[in-house]
Amino acid sequence: MDIATLIGFVGTFGLILMAMGDPSPFVDMPSVYIVLGGTTTAVLARSSIPDLIGAIGTGLKTLLGKVDDPGKLIEQLVELGTIARKDGMIALEGQDIKNTFLAKGIRMLVDGTDGALVKKAMEVEKTNIESRHAVALSVFESAKEIAPAMGMIGTLVGLVLMLGNMSDPKSIGPAMAVALLTTMYGAIVANVLCIPLIQKLQQLDFKEKCNNELIIEAVMFIQSGGNPRLMPDVLMGYVAPKKRAAVKTE
Repeated sequence: MDIATLIGFVGTFGLILMAMGDPSPFVDMPSVYIVLGGTTTAVLARSSIPDLIGAIGTGLKTLLGKVDDPGKLIEQLVELGTIARKDGMIALEGQDIKNTFLAKGIRMLVDGTDGALVKKAMEVEKTNIESRHAVALSVFESAKEIAPAMGMIGTLVGLVLMLGNMSDPKSIGPAMAVALLTTMYGAIVANVLCIPLIQKLQQLDFKEKCNNELIIEAVMFIQSGGNPRLMPDVLMGYVAPKKRAAVKTE
């Protein structure tokens, strides 16, 4: 679980609720229908139901998922390489590998798959992961653009209702609530929800891409029978400079 994302969302919404005091005046169902419902349906018009569901799942990765540390990956890969060099590829079967991308590559090595085919299959898988992230990013980008626009549409609807019923004082309040709250809802959806998710997903995509490239290079190194002691030097470019000394030591 990404604690920073959790703290960010809980803290932001908590501060907004604290500023409201009593939140009941800020709850207006017509405004919710216009902004949340309208944003969802407009996003669907740009994409599809599977894309929307997939984007929600990918978005949850920013909160529930955790990207492997490259240094720890290198440690595990050196260990796997040592086992393969000492006891053969078949000895890698049954090893505890939590990273699914790495597990796929090791499984293909155990099965004796040709090195070129292993590399091609892993590169295809890496491309598919990046494509899923790209689709999710496009969905959230659409929501970021549409939510404020729906808020403005709701504001215009509220103003029209208010101006059309100026003779009835009781109708002015609800119409004004729609006019103001739709703008607020649209701003919250775009700036508090979508923009942070987009930035987190971009970071997640970049880190996973680097890790997957690291894994492909390491798996091919193991498949070629390379000396595991040399693997950290080969893969050190994927580790942040300040962490390289610790990785070499370990």
